Amino acid sequence: MPMTDARLAARALALLDLTDLSDAPDEAGLAALCARAVSTPGPVAAICIWPRFVAKARAILGAGPVRIATVVNFPAGGTDIDVVVADAQAALAAGADEIDLVLPWRAFLAGEREAARMMVARIRQACGGKTLKVILETGEFPDLERVREASELAIAAGADFIKTSTGKTAQSASLPAARTMLEVIAKAGRPVGLKPSGGIRSLADAAGYLTLADEIMGPGWARPETFRFGASGLHQVLVDTIAGSTAGQASGPY
Repeated sequence: MPMTDARLAARALALLDLTDLSDAPDEAGLAALCARAVSTPGPVAAICIWPRFVAKARAILGAGPVRIATVVNFPAGGTDIDVVVADAQAALAAGADEIDLVLPWRAFLAGEREAARMMVARIRQACGGKTLKVILETGEFPDLERVREASELAIAAGADFIKTSTGKTAQSASLPAARTMLEVIAKAGRPVGLKPSGGIRSLADAAGYLTLADEIMGPGWARPETFRFGASGLHQVLVDTIAGSTAGQASGPY
C-alpha cells in the first residue's frame, strides 16, 4: 500500500536535524528553533546550531528527546587540527550530543589524505561516545569516485555518520552522491548513518532520499540512529503536510 503524504512527512520529521546555521543568528531565534523542535507534531531528531549557542540550547531543551548537534571546522573545512579539537571539546563540554565536522575536503582533493584522516581520527577521539558526523562537501567533488573515497576514509577514521554538505556552497546534497555514500555504508561492516543536507526543501526531496535509503539499506533502516535530514525550511513543509494542508516549496536558507 503506498505511503500517504502525511505518513511520509511524519517519517521525515522524526529524522530531521532542524538547523539554524544562518549568518546572523541570535538567542531569540534559538529559542524559537527549540520551541519548533519539540512542538506538535514533533519532536524532531535534533537541532543543529552554532557552537556558541549550545549551552543555551541545553538549558532550554534539558534532557528531553531532542539532541543538540553543532558544527566544527565549519564551513571552510581547514586543516588546523588543534583548533578544531579544542572547538569540539568546548562544544561537548557545553552540552552538545553530536559533532558535525567538515572534512578538510580541499586538502583531501589535493591528495593530502593523511591530513584529512587525522582530522577525523582526532575528533573521533575527542568525541568519545558522542556522535560524530563528517561532512564531505560532495557538491565540490569532481566525480563520484572521489565521493566514494572520501566516504571510505571518513568511516575508516571513525565517523558515525557521513553527511553530504554544509549547505554553504553552490551545490549541496544530491541523490547521486547520496547513493554512492550509501553504497559505502552498506559495505562498512559496522553501523554508519547518512545525513543528506543542504537544499532539501520539499516533501518530494525528502521522499527521494528515503526511497534511496530503503532501496540500498532496506525498509526500516532509516531511523534517527542511522539517517538524518539537515534542513531548516523543510520543517514547516512537513508540519503542513501532516496537518493536511497543501505544502509548497519551503522558503529560507539552509
